[in-house]
Amino acid sequence: MKIIVDAMGGDNAPEKIIEGCISALDVVESEIILVGKSQIVEEYLKKFGCKNERISVYNADEVVENEDVPTRAIKTKKNSSMVIGLNLLKEGKGDAFLSAGNTGALMTGALLIVGRMKGVDRPALAPIIPTYTGKALIVDGGSNANCKPENLLQFAIMGNIYMKTTFGVDNPRVGLVNIGTEEMKGNELAKNTYGLLKEAGLNFIGNIEGRDIPLGSVDIAVCDGFVGNVILKVIEGMGKIFGKMLKEEVSATLLSKIGGLFLLSSFKRFKKRMDYTEYGGALYLGLEKPVIKCHGTSKEAAIKYSIIQAENFIKNNTVEKIRENLSFREEKSIESD
Repeated sequence: MKIIVDAMGGDNAPEKIIEGCISALDVVESEIILVGKSQIVEEYLKKFGCKNERISVYNADEVVENEDVPTRAIKTKKNSSMVIGLNLLKEGKGDAFLSAGNTGALMTGALLIVGRMKGVDRPALAPIIPTYTGKALIVDGGSNANCKPENLLQFAIMGNIYMKTTFGVDNPRVGLVNIGTEEMKGNELAKNTYGLLKEAGLNFIGNIEGRDIPLGSVDIAVCDGFVGNVILKVIEGMGKIFGKMLKEEVSATLLSKIGGLFLLSSFKRFKKRMDYTEYGGALYLGLEKPVIKCHGTSKEAAIKYSIIQAENFIKNNTVEKIRENLSFREEKSIESD
């Protein structure tokens, strides 16, 4: 197995990206191909004392910046680490590609270069978030702002397979994000999607409200990319605010500081439970091959866990299982007609 990594993508590239890759070598079997400015990448490998034969460098002289226009960047920066990495994946020189770079450019490049799977109308970002009871998948997390009911049905089917194969959730609970739990609630998209999910053979628990996701009432939250991205940003913001407020309260008085020392181990466990980086990046479901979007601010741990996630995805042959499931459903649909 070979995992291709965009060494130059993200706010903390290339240092933290490279550091995360080196750290991952201790826990994965895969080879890692770092794509980026070879002289810079090799200097960091030397700095970290990495001589592991399972890590190699593939030169790319350009970088897709965060401010670049996505389509233009993919078409004009042919020698960028992102474009070269995606081409290596397409050519079969690697089994998965991950980047913390420009989200729009990565999604555009993945569609244009890697291509979407037959039977998938729209690929979708599928980030994992921590919840009170464990974790939940949000699909779509920001790839498609305008969707049809059939798109959301496919999101649910792909998410269902992903949770089963990669995370070992036997019978994932699928919920449709809405403004209420009643069947006839919501806009036309929600109303028309409800019936499709109800008849899809999934463990569909009905409509869910935003609060049900962090409470752990669902394993897969299905929505369009506009709603999904808003949910992600709100949860991310609330997590940061909660952490800051807790720190302020603990530091407020001498007594609270002393109490905080006794609770230090509890705080560490709490932080670990709420750490989204342990679940890796957002997989782009519905492509011919695995592409993973890491958070733009990713540091060593986030990259390490994204590489672990990529290897699990490859080992469990999730892409092929999604393809088989969609083909089977298409055949059944033709037979019923």
